[in-house]
Amino acid sequence: MNGHQLFSFEKGVPLKQHIGVDYYLYIKAFHLIFVITYFAGLFYMPRLMVYLVEASDRPQAESDIIIPQLQLMMRRLWQIITVPSAILGLIFGLCMLWINPFLLGKSWMLIKLVFVGLLFLYHIKTYRFYKAFLQGNCQLSARFFRIWNEGATLILFAVIFLAILKDSIHWIFGLLGLFGLAFLLLLGIRLYKHNRNKNG
Repeated sequence: MNGHQLFSFEKGVPLKQHIGVDYYLYIKAFHLIFVITYFAGLFYMPRLMVYLVEASDRPQAESDIIIPQLQLMMRRLWQIITVPSAILGLIFGLCMLWINPFLLGKSWMLIKLVFVGLLFLYHIKTYRFYKAFLQGNCQLSARFFRIWNEGATLILFAVIFLAILKDSIHWIFGLLGLFGLAFLLLLGIRLYKHNRNKNG
């Protein structure tokens, strides 16, 4: 199935007639691949930050070994996986919009782009935390980074539901679903902390 055939399954969205159409499915596949690897990096980075905060509370002999290793893991994760995936995912996403600019006239796509903007802000803030940890001057708690870790989860849920359900989802129900998910995630964090303190 080529790019021309694809759009007969997407509610008759008009499409520019140029050479890029034939490669739309390949571009979409690469976009999804790099978005997945990008989110993998965003999910794991706050976990490494949690481990770094907890390592700083260990005896000096242990922390002197653990902290440099975790900082090295953070550096590799950010520079080798997270940032390249973000750039490539963005490039392929822009190519999709260039091939089919009529998507920008869809309300679900505009809302999705708002969440992409929020993801960009989340990325910048995570980068600042990352630099602070490498410099050894981040004073935030492990609990904060457990909560911070769920920010990417909420954005991922929003983007996926918007991309799959498109115009069939009402924005009010979507927002209620996100708030419900946020509540469940925070509840899970509190239960985890309670059980850890109880068993620790």
